[in-house]
Amino acid sequence: MELYIAVTKVDKFNRTQSGDTVETIERPNGGISAVLADGRINGESNKAISTMVSHRVIGNISQGVRDGAAIRAVSSRLFAEHNGTVQANLNVISADLQTDTILVSRNGPVPVFLISDGRVDCLLAECEPVGLRADVLPSIVELPIRPNMAVIVFSDGVYNAGWQRSQNLDLCTTIEALIEEEDPTAQELADYLLQQSIRLDDGFPNDDMSVVVMLISPQSTDNVRHMNVSMSL
Repeated sequence: MELYIAVTKVDKFNRTQSGDTVETIERPNGGISAVLADGRINGESNKAISTMVSHRVIGNISQGVRDGAAIRAVSSRLFAEHNGTVQANLNVISADLQTDTILVSRNGPVPVFLISDGRVDCLLAECEPVGLRADVLPSIVELPIRPNMAVIVFSDGVYNAGWQRSQNLDLCTTIEALIEEEDPTAQELADYLLQQSIRLDDGFPNDDMSVVVMLISPQSTDNVRHMNVSMSL
């Protein structure tokens, strides 16, 4: 098997810097984690907060802290420093080779989608953004690593695309239709969902949009680790 992570992002129209932050890190006991944070101060999107939150989570994971404990520690510290005025929607997806499992951790109202055995499931257990209280807990799902499974996380800019026109992207149906018609790569999944979201906002994103896909392919090319990064300047 081979693991792929794809990230695609676009800034809110007329904004030069996205309020979303995506970071990845190799886990100390094998595997990789991807973090998507959307930070806010008094309800306004803030890049510095999303960067701080993602770096703190990654710092904890790099020291061997389990994902749930890493998130709880960051939330408690954020609340202690800002008394609830600063918060962040946070998603952490991890392929943990020590346990041979995929961990999906959510904090916020935006669901996560799981593709497994040709079926699309929506993970939407109730949970709060980090920083609101000292004891905020993540919603965590842990599953064995299997070929052809994928986890898709995105920011609220994707989830709420089209709301100004009273239209919403039916993400579950959109993903199901795509995987039924073809066998998309992680990048193709991420790019397609972003493009559909931008289309619903008439080509002018009303919020920062980020999509992260972690996909397990049944085919392994070699034992060499590859990483590709592309960014418009």
